Amino acid sequence: MLFLSAILLKMVYRRFVEIGRVAFVRFGPDEGKLCTVVDIVDQNRALIDGPNIRRKAISFKFLHLTGIVITIAHGCGTSAVKKAWEKEGVEEKWCQSTWYKKLQMKATRRQLSDFDRFKLMKVKQRRSWLIKMEMGRLKKAQKK
Repeated sequence: MLFLSAILLKMVYRRFVEIGRVAFVRFGPDEGKLCTVVDIVDQNRALIDGPNIRRKAISFKFLHLTGIVITIAHGCGTSAVKKAWEKEGVEEKWCQSTWYKKLQMKATRRQLSDFDRFKLMKVKQRRSWLIKMEMGRLKKAQKK
């Protein structure tokens, strides 16, 4: 029973829709941009704003919440959002996140040509071969 409760504690959701929560727009015309939740319109939509996005209501289905939260007042204006955005250093935090790095990696891989993919495959094969050779040497040395 204790084990089950420990698992359930790990599954607790920690990213809630709240005023000041930074979100990543996943669908629509602003896809791939960061915004912050300024107000909650109803159970399906939020009012968002950000330095690269115009203030508008957007469905929660289009947003992916990040772990970044800025301190802003309920329903504050665009200039206040921009000041808080810069003060909290949201862009720097986002660029250091693994989520951003994965997005960059996917974008880089999408731009590879066939020959680039072939070269990448050969490098991976070589790395795998070197690892196998070193593991063989270590096993042989351990047996002695």
